[in-house]
Amino acid sequence: MLSQTSTDFLKKLLDSPGPSGFESLPARVWREEARGFASVRGDSMGNSLATVNEQGGGPTIMLAGHIDEIGVIVTYIDDDGYVYIGPIGGWDAQVLVAQRIRFIGRHGDVFGVVGKKPVHILKPDEREKASKFSELWVDVGASSRKEAEERLAVGDAGVIDSRTMEFPNGRLVSRSIDDRIGAFVVLEALRRYAAKPGKAAVVAAATTQEEIAYHGGGAAVCASCVNPRMAIVVDVTFATDHPSADKKEIGDHKIGGGPVLTRGSIISPVVFNLLRDAAEAKKIPFSVHAAGRDTSTDADAIHISREGIATALVSIPNRYMHSPNEMVALEDLDRAAELIAEVCRRVSNETDFTAR
Repeated sequence: MLSQTSTDFLKKLLDSPGPSGFESLPARVWREEARGFASVRGDSMGNSLATVNEQGGGPTIMLAGHIDEIGVIVTYIDDDGYVYIGPIGGWDAQVLVAQRIRFIGRHGDVFGVVGKKPVHILKPDEREKASKFSELWVDVGASSRKEAEERLAVGDAGVIDSRTMEFPNGRLVSRSIDDRIGAFVVLEALRRYAAKPGKAAVVAAATTQEEIAYHGGGAAVCASCVNPRMAIVVDVTFATDHPSADKKEIGDHKIGGGPVLTRGSIISPVVFNLLRDAAEAKKIPFSVHAAGRDTSTDADAIHISREGIATALVSIPNRYMHSPNEMVALEDLDRAAELIAEVCRRVSNETDFTAR
């Protein structure tokens, strides 16, 4: 299982606010941890990269997990000091109602509460309608625009104010599991690989802007500068072990059931087979997700970078995605890190990344 040191790092990483485009706080935590066993650098996109075994003589492998989370951004402050917000990433505005918001202000954290007309004075037709961002505001306790602007400015970002919690049966709850968990797993895999390296040079990348990455985000930049022969992306996927989940559409993926290996579409069959074979050899439980088109992850940008990169996707089953309380199992993180480290050890100059 995960060490106490790794678990403490994970919680600190999850609790650091870092929506897309504003990832500097969690990136700082990630780089500080990586310096204990790897060579670390950053870039102008905000990506963080940690390298192990650079002189190993084998091909370069990139492990990518995006470090950003969904959030909100200040769009307007009215004369009475109420703050209006827009989304960063994909939101169901319903989950924002009555939440506390933690803004990353110029001079430190600014806290507010999301306001909405009370149910008592809603008209009958209004009660049947879902909330929209344009109908919500954030109350930061200010009595005027001037007072609010002493602490906040248009363009300041925020996240839901919550803290990571451990639940029974080894389960972890946090607002930023998508995909701070991926950034954690790739670094944990790198830590284990550093303790027992193979021939490959391995670069773990905590990538930025995935939640808004219609353009490829930080992952496209990392793939270009690292120039790996092979890449493994770690993200979350939908757990289907809760009420109303449609397994026929999404597949059968349980939290605690091991990592999910994606097969099809943009996935390299060579790297998929490496993952499957290593999982079976190490007796690591896993499930398979079929993807007939793109994957809506960093893998989509990475696999077509440069002259093409043999890319695979490993996912962690996640309940309640894009909500204040996403849930995963710690043992799935441990298994994913162990599997990825083992696959990296199996790669050498003799590995043929062309499916023949």
